[in-house]
Amino acid sequence: MKPFEFVQAKSAQEAVSFLGDEYNESKVLAGGLDLIGELKEHLIEPERLVSIGGIGDLNYIRIEGNATKIGATTTLAEIAAHPDLQKAHAAFAEAALVVGSPQIRNIGTLGGNLCQRPRCWYYRGEFFPCLRKGGAICYALSGRNYYNAILGGGPSYIVHPSDCAPALIALNAKVHLAGPDGPREMPLEDFFVLPTEILTRENKLQPNEIITEVEIPAHSLKSTYIKFRQREGFDWALSAAAVALEMDGVTCRKANIILGGVAPRPWRAKKAEEVLNGKAITEALAAEAAEASVDGAVALSDNGYKIPLTKAIVKEAILKLAA
Repeated sequence: MKPFEFVQAKSAQEAVSFLGDEYNESKVLAGGLDLIGELKEHLIEPERLVSIGGIGDLNYIRIEGNATKIGATTTLAEIAAHPDLQKAHAAFAEAALVVGSPQIRNIGTLGGNLCQRPRCWYYRGEFFPCLRKGGAICYALSGRNYYNAILGGGPSYIVHPSDCAPALIALNAKVHLAGPDGPREMPLEDFFVLPTEILTRENKLQPNEIITEVEIPAHSLKSTYIKFRQREGFDWALSAAAVALEMDGVTCRKANIILGGVAPRPWRAKKAEEVLNGKAITEALAAEAAEASVDGAVALSDNGYKIPLTKAIVKEAILKLAA
């Protein structure tokens, strides 16, 4: 491992001042779960690690006016256990609860969960100069692709590993960033990108920016997050669905359906939402929406199972909320 400088920032703006203009010049350290893995796997060799874990102003859950605000270094355990989040933003609390293991949730942060890098073994493998790392080939396309994308893939077929991101997007959340030019914000859905937009990154965060806060506006949505994984304890999603419905009796006024584990970014199932909007939810309608949720899906050699799996998860989530 290449030697690096370690600095402890005392504020968000001080953290920004320590960051450089290149992605691998400096790296932000909060919980460190993903970052330490990247260092050990020689995927990054930064000159400096900037720790933000000790900045108290970035660790909070509070309700201000018509919004719930969560600081970037708030742990996943704190999110999962918070009664206000469980009641008002159930999908988010449920998503945080199924990240990794209790030990990981006690260390992992909201910002880290949103910004973690792909888990594809070709990307993580030190000896594979894959497309995501600036190489010429996405090895998953013709190699081992059991975990890779069925939606939005090409030319890279990674899947985004975050559990919190689909849930927060389903709840219309915004993300707040701090950088050298001051703060900026955007809908969280706009924060993430496809490989056709930025080939080697998963989001629009600049190298000299940090996430400071996620904001969830007040809403009347019923929501849930359902995740399927190989191991119950510590694993990423093979497929997941965050579903949020604005209900009027048995009628769905507005649906948000965001998929996880199946695309290079949290994936909005627009056609499934259209199936539900303005209609009374029945088992048949839920099945129709589930079928529409994988519209355009293209299976690789080993991941075709994700198509029926995703349909089953979406249908289950819809019927759970309509009950």
